Amino acid sequence: MSDTSIFSNHLTLRDGIYYSQEQSVISYPEDQNELCMQFEESSFWFIHRNDCIAEMIKRFPPSGAFLDIGGGNGFVAKRIQDEGFETIVLEPGPVGASNSKKRGVEQVICSTFQDAHFPPQSIDAAGMFDVIEHIEDDDAMLREIHASLKENGRLYLSVPAFDWLWSQVDEDAGHFRRYTKTSMKDVLERAGFELEFSTYIFSVLPLPIFLFRSIPSKLGSKKQHTEIAETKKKEHTKKAGILDKIWRWELNELKKGSRIGFGGTLLIVARKNGEK
Repeated sequence: MSDTSIFSNHLTLRDGIYYSQEQSVISYPEDQNELCMQFEESSFWFIHRNDCIAEMIKRFPPSGAFLDIGGGNGFVAKRIQDEGFETIVLEPGPVGASNSKKRGVEQVICSTFQDAHFPPQSIDAAGMFDVIEHIEDDDAMLREIHASLKENGRLYLSVPAFDWLWSQVDEDAGHFRRYTKTSMKDVLERAGFELEFSTYIFSVLPLPIFLFRSIPSKLGSKKQHTEIAETKKKEHTKKAGILDKIWRWELNELKKGSRIGFGGTLLIVARKNGEK
């Protein structure tokens, strides 16, 4: 994967970042990467998710370079890189791609997956962390990734959990759906993947999400985009306090290979299984 000549015909190198010649429309707010950059490194949510993703990848290691699809500001990719895995950020937003490079991610491509035109069976491993819910046709997207992965290549995912937690926050973020273990397993198997591991994390968050986001949304309460962004910033910069004990417990469960049965986020490891 680090040999970018395999797809260089579709990419142009500028200031250390590869840019695709095409620019497809994406379902993601333009200001989201800049907003997240303000609090990622101090957010209990981003930090704990990173810890869990890193543990999952160490338990189920990639066979080669790791492509972080929709990698945003490179917060996850930098952690994976620091764990000793060769990592490439694939981020369609110029702001996120630039932030990834500034953060220290060594290899960055500014492109959607489709616009990068990866050849069949050219990718060792790929991750999509809170990305696939932004893709309207998730079946088609996963089939394309399946075709580009090498035999037995792994795919790592995190997604928001449970449709009943749907709220205006999901709409504002450009989500098309939330998932359960069953629905995620179904869409992966349709695309030709075999599920290796799945677990929920953030086990105590569904209740407050339901009470303070889902119910107000169902009752017709609407907030402006700027209000949601400000609330989100406050939530992420708030100290977790006693919740730190719960996050440590969750991480220890993952280290033991255990699964957590309930939570606001679903983590998945899947392996390419034959041709589709």
